[in-house]
Amino acid sequence: MTTTTQPRGAPAPDSVGVSAGHAGVTPSTWHAGVWLVWALAAAACIELAPSPVYVALVIGIASVAVSIHVRPGPYARAFPLLLAVGTFFAVVRMLLTVATTHGVGNVLFTTPHFGLPQLLGGFTVGGTVEVPIMLQSLAEGFAIVGVMGVFGAFNAVVSHAELVQSTPRAFYEVGLVVVVGLAFVPSTLSAIHDVREADRARTGGRVVRRGRLLRQVVPVLELGLERAVTLAESMDARGFARAGASPRDRAAGWWGLTSLLMLGGAFVALVGHADTVAALLGLAGGGGLVAAILLASSGTGRARYRPRRMRAADWLVAATTMLAPVAMSSCALAGDASLTWFANPLAWPALHALPAIALVPLLAPVFLRPPRPR
Repeated sequence: MTTTTQPRGAPAPDSVGVSAGHAGVTPSTWHAGVWLVWALAAAACIELAPSPVYVALVIGIASVAVSIHVRPGPYARAFPLLLAVGTFFAVVRMLLTVATTHGVGNVLFTTPHFGLPQLLGGFTVGGTVEVPIMLQSLAEGFAIVGVMGVFGAFNAVVSHAELVQSTPRAFYEVGLVVVVGLAFVPSTLSAIHDVREADRARTGGRVVRRGRLLRQVVPVLELGLERAVTLAESMDARGFARAGASPRDRAAGWWGLTSLLMLGGAFVALVGHADTVAALLGLAGGGGLVAAILLASSGTGRARYRPRRMRAADWLVAATTMLAPVAMSSCALAGDASLTWFANPLAWPALHALPAIALVPLLAPVFLRPPRPR
């Protein structure tokens, strides 16, 4: 029997796309930092251009990214799941808006209505259902769907282990907790799928509706508790958060608190139209936060297991991706009216060439070939 050892400094198996249960090795993908910058840039583009046409373009780019760079595992289903969740909340938001807002445009139909007491706002629930309110609320909800779609695509293509390894040492424990929280939805979805398959196997493929809810909820809850106990045992065995705060950690905490107070003072100064004081406090607060992070990171002796560093190609693609929100901000400063859409007066959303071209940098990590792992 011959054994091969992975060379020192090589990326971890998760970061190069090795997946147990899959034949062969999946293609390498971009560094987690590149996908993080891409997700932030795409979400910023949606915030700058919430018109349905541009939101649809961003969702299309996210779907292409998932189809090309999706990683095997439960996170692969995060993109359609979060799109469905976002659509559900958008529809609920539209129904609540239509039921409580009246007197804007053409009436589509009328529903029974009743008034709430003054203690609860005193507004009328029900009554006229108007087309502009319905379309405007749907457009605003579609922007929320776009942001959730970008978030789902990010979870489907990024290596979460590499994302935790890439965080500054000051945020390592917080980042690990956040990643565990993000894994809740995909792991629960995978548990539901496994329980349904087991239930079909027990019934011979027949759909037995009686007692189906109980047969599925109890195993899903049991699997979730089992994963939680296993994770707690693993973190305890690894000594997670076992060490106390060092003097550098305490100093960084007080320095960070002072920096946050400076940033709060900058906000108050902006409200009071003291622009010079606000700028000084903002610069001091931002610099203080960076110094606190560096101080806390230098005082943490966390060992990283074969981290994959960002190469020149990763930095180049990340910088290219950031051109999208910068270009979209330029369009917004130039007063491009197509970035936002209003349903009153009713008209089709406009699509201009410059904002559409501004989204092209988001395609850089999608279609460019990532560098091969060393």
